[in-house]
Amino acid sequence: MAFLFVGILLLSLKVAEYGPVANWPWWGVLLPFGLAIAWWAFADSTGLTRRRAMDKMDAKKVDRRERNLEALGLGTRRDRKARRAGQPDAVMPRPQGGSRDPTQG
Repeated sequence: MAFLFVGILLLSLKVAEYGPVANWPWWGVLLPFGLAIAWWAFADSTGLTRRRAMDKMDAKKVDRRERNLEALGLGTRRDRKARRAGQPDAVMPRPQGGSRDPTQG
């Protein structure tokens, strides 16, 4: 994207005949557009563009899930684990004294 912005800037300066760019050859002014095309071809062929889009989508999905869990009052899994780690395990106490099993002699 930076190549595209530089190309537009250089093209504008060349057409307006402003500054030292007015004396540059046309191939020098149009070079950033060619570099932008080469970069896009490289990024698409290596899967870089798709990977970035998938990472962005995954981040949005995680944020939306956490936001919805918070709205429901359930908290996130990380919060539940932290709460559980601070409390001892809830174990059912064994009956004491008078409640014996009649099958046990």
